[in-house]
Amino acid sequence: MKAASRAALLVSCLLASTTAAADEFRPALLEIEETRPGWYAVIWKVPLVNGQRLALSPRFPAHLERMGPAATRTLQGSSVEQSTWTSRAGSLVGHRIEIEGLTSLPIDVIVQIDLADGAEHSAILRPTTPTFVIPERATRSRVAGSYWKIGTIHILEGYDHLLFVVALMLIIPSLRLLLETITAFTVAHSISLALATLGVVNLPGAPTEAVIALSILFLAVEIVHDHEGRITLTEQFPWVVALLFGLVHGLGFAGALAQVGLPEQNIPLALLMFNVGVETGQVLFVCAMLALIASIKRAPIPWPAGSWRLAPYTIGSVAAFWTITRVGSFF
Repeated sequence: MKAASRAALLVSCLLASTTAAADEFRPALLEIEETRPGWYAVIWKVPLVNGQRLALSPRFPAHLERMGPAATRTLQGSSVEQSTWTSRAGSLVGHRIEIEGLTSLPIDVIVQIDLADGAEHSAILRPTTPTFVIPERATRSRVAGSYWKIGTIHILEGYDHLLFVVALMLIIPSLRLLLETITAFTVAHSISLALATLGVVNLPGAPTEAVIALSILFLAVEIVHDHEGRITLTEQFPWVVALLFGLVHGLGFAGALAQVGLPEQNIPLALLMFNVGVETGQVLFVCAMLALIASIKRAPIPWPAGSWRLAPYTIGSVAAFWTITRVGSFF
């Protein structure tokens, strides 16, 4: 347990240091919908940082021409630009879209393209890959690979979800019980992700994100109580706690998936592979944490008395900050 606390200390400090950057650089979003052959409705959503729009702009193929000025508005900390484009010759298939300025900013750009023939394409552009060539109609294997990648990246960049898993690892004493608890968490967020994505459950994103932060704060308090010898709810019923909070975390995953959208002709496959991607990232993270714990156990590092407190207090402080800022976004 001491080794787990030391490992969690390192990870939680790393997550705390990256929280500000993660909040500032939310993903940008480029949506292109072919409303009728040769006509495209474009939505370009870019985060604002300190009230200023990030220096990003999409560059379309030369045969596309914008019809009239773009309409721009500010919405939830982002600049949203809507415009209409037409093609002088040919379709977008086989042509390249590039995000200018992306190579110099630590941000992702989600691209969603819906063509008139029913073809749908999704991609995540990053500083190392700022361009996307629109392929022919997406095959099932391409859809599967794309949504698996989106799910994996989302969980590995989802610091709140990862911090929840770290907190579970700190409070659950045995590896077997930890695996059972994480399985319950997986089952729960898989169910709520599917229900929310398919429209069966519809909850506002801001309260959901606030409850996710509260779930981490709850576990941080539980860790302290456990070390002080108190019987905690998580220690008694870990899978119940993981199941209940997992339902809420699944709604958070659904919010991220809603930004990308689902291909109409392959909704079950895309939903499944997004969830598989989430689980892939989660398993990778847990394995990395277990490896870190094992290495710390072998390291002869003298830790002062009471150093175990730093991990739960760091986790709790970050979670409290997230809770306050997310509740503040209600108003």
